[in-house]
Amino acid sequence: MVIDSHQHFWKYDPVRYSWIDDSMKILRQDFLPSDLGPILKNNGVDGCVAVQADQSERETEFLLELAGENEFIKGVVGWVDLKTEGVSKRLAHYSQNEKLKGVRHIVQEEPDPEFMLRKDFQNGIRHLAEFGLTYDILVYPNQLAAAVLLSRAFPEQKFVLDHIAKPLISEGLDDQWVNNIKELALNPNVSCKVSGMVTETTNFQWRQEDFYPFIDVVLDAFGWRRIMYGSDWPVCLLGGNYKEVITIVTDYISKLPDNERAGIMGLNAINFYSL
Repeated sequence: MVIDSHQHFWKYDPVRYSWIDDSMKILRQDFLPSDLGPILKNNGVDGCVAVQADQSERETEFLLELAGENEFIKGVVGWVDLKTEGVSKRLAHYSQNEKLKGVRHIVQEEPDPEFMLRKDFQNGIRHLAEFGLTYDILVYPNQLAAAVLLSRAFPEQKFVLDHIAKPLISEGLDDQWVNNIKELALNPNVSCKVSGMVTETTNFQWRQEDFYPFIDVVLDAFGWRRIMYGSDWPVCLLGGNYKEVITIVTDYISKLPDNERAGIMGLNAINFYSL
């Protein structure tokens, strides 16, 4: 089974989705399951994981509602305020829905590179495992060091790094990014999504070969069992259509054994998120 481990839905609202700036005008519209369903089918993808793009419980409820109405949405990564004292009750409430598989905070927007080391935030992380929930790490390269410490502090918690931490693809490999990726991968509770790469290119211009050195590092560090494909649709439309994005990964892994390709393209996501 082929699973897209990372995509988004929204009914566009300029306030809720204020991160969509003038350089992203193509995203200033609704993107719903009726749009994605045919795209997945045409690309041989059997299901997906819908990930939050707005930091509100309303977003979590919206995604869970869509998942309940569309069988191909296999799981939801929602948002709950991990810093609040009542986090356990909120997690208990939402985890009653079996489609909720994990939570995410948009850490990349936090000005403090050590935001994930805050005691109140880590208190929220501490409660995830009791509800069988994963955590998606969304950071920029300068926040990777904190991700290493966070995942090391909670060895029983399942983490996955989104978008390989958004390195500047067009500038080539950065030694600090490489070293931090290797350090993060030493924690066996962390996986990595090969996703969101086309948007980290200069003016969204790229060739497939631009991504290969980065995927080399990730594959070498995490191994094929802890890597999963994600499209980052519809954000990926800034840099290419769905077919172009999935082909970056499928072409790269084409020479791997069948079982490794199957893992990267779906089985690893199924196991990680308990789909």
